[in-house]
Amino acid sequence: MTDIDAFLKAEFDEHLSVAAATLAAVRAPFARLLDACEICIRASGKILFFGNGGSAGDAQHLATELAVRYVKDRAPIAALALTTDTSLITAAGNDLGFDKIFARQVEALGRPGDVAIGITTSGRSPNVILALETARRMGMTAAALSGGMAGKLPGLADPLLVVPSTTTARIQEMHIAVGQMLCGALERRLGLV
Repeated sequence: MTDIDAFLKAEFDEHLSVAAATLAAVRAPFARLLDACEICIRASGKILFFGNGGSAGDAQHLATELAVRYVKDRAPIAALALTTDTSLITAAGNDLGFDKIFARQVEALGRPGDVAIGITTSGRSPNVILALETARRMGMTAAALSGGMAGKLPGLADPLLVVPSTTTARIQEMHIAVGQMLCGALERRLGLV
């Protein structure tokens, strides 16, 4: 039988350890991502979020925080998740291949100066990588949130925020935390709160 108290303590201990390591690891790239997002929004651009599975949920969550509100009512910030249009995703997956479901949307919706933020715990998701390559080619900021060794993202995504852990749950916890901090910091930078 599992000792639930010991399990819970071990999970929290690991979470807190990863949180402290993440703070140290993402300080500089977080500041660069915030700068890119501020420049983008002030120039009437938009922020595109995308990822698979739990990262798709994070993409939707963060885009909603920006487009609707984070701390309090304020002007909307142009942001959208490329994970929500089931007709588009299934058509692109069927007609072009699953690897292109996000890249096709970046081509259709992205403009030079926009910010594309791919979220992938492993850094090896082909559809996220292709979308970031597309964004970069189009003159967008191609940024990412990842974990571990960041897979194929070093040299492609910049800024690249890497959670120093190989535990998927801990990486995802840090992604949503850092993502929400980005929302709060962007509201402040734009003078909306």
